[in-house]
Amino acid sequence: MTDSVANCLLYFQFGKVQFLFRNYSDSTAIALTPNLRSRTSTHLHLQLRRSSSPVVSLPSRSRSAASRCSSSLFSDMDASGGQSVYPLHRCKTIHLVRHAQGFHNVEGEKDNNAYLLPHLFDANLTPLGWQQVDNLRKHVNSSGLSKRVELVVTSPLLRTIQTAVGVFGGEGYADDIQGLPLMVTNAGNSSRPAISSLNCPPFLAMELCREHTGVHWCDKRRNISEYKPQFPAIDFSLIEHNDDILWKEDIRETDEELATRGMKFLNWLLTRKEKEIAVVTHSGFLIHTLRQFGNDCNPNVKNEICRPFNNCELRSMVIVDRCMIGSDTPTTDYPGKIPSGSDVPSE
Repeated sequence: MTDSVANCLLYFQFGKVQFLFRNYSDSTAIALTPNLRSRTSTHLHLQLRRSSSPVVSLPSRSRSAASRCSSSLFSDMDASGGQSVYPLHRCKTIHLVRHAQGFHNVEGEKDNNAYLLPHLFDANLTPLGWQQVDNLRKHVNSSGLSKRVELVVTSPLLRTIQTAVGVFGGEGYADDIQGLPLMVTNAGNSSRPAISSLNCPPFLAMELCREHTGVHWCDKRRNISEYKPQFPAIDFSLIEHNDDILWKEDIRETDEELATRGMKFLNWLLTRKEKEIAVVTHSGFLIHTLRQFGNDCNPNVKNEICRPFNNCELRSMVIVDRCMIGSDTPTTDYPGKIPSGSDVPSE
């Protein structure tokens, strides 16, 4: 792991939830299970366990299976001295990224009331923000991460879309290149050249991972019809409404509502076929989603899980599908006994 990627893997199952947070420095893993009596079903109890073996990652199983899961699934979690073993194909790696610096960040750091100003509507990245994007792009390329990510999911706001295509997109775009560009020249007043969609994963915009909605003008998105010409290769098909019906000028989404939305988003990720997914989102979304976890573990571990993200910070985590919400089958397992025959007795 580099300093841009936190030393943690996070296992998660929505509804009946289990997270595993692994700290590579001392091989400590924290398995998190839900307090099923909780009113919100998001408060978790933790069990501390030791493991010396690395944890690997991949995809999930069908949504209806979650209803068949019971708390008895977690009764065997203390076996083998607290170690946990999971089939590889029931795991998925997610790479969480907070957007780079936007103009709203600059003004908001000076005066918090600036977020109420209409001129910050759907704020775009600053020149410094684009430098942050370029630096993270170099990191994901040098670390090999860019070759492993199979899908990029982005919040449908300008600053997250610009960050996503700048970090995970292809190289420069020219008219003679086949395929649509991910971003056209100067999209969102960026003063940046066009970005190609070749040799990079597909991009998907998703409302569930956007920032708090309401009141703050910087968190109101544009109509989807305005984004499409600027980012032609991004898939906006999962967004039902062209205009932003979620944003209200006088009602701000609560932290609890955002956390619930974050859990729904993680649940949705488990239904995806991709094994490694990058998610480009916002500080508030990350804080209030991850804060649901780590309450009973060592305070240092809790802080590592829940500490706020810097602009353009990336942390990698792992989701484990214990209840078969997803539908992936193993790709590396081998049935054995081919050809079949009698086993030789052991000595």
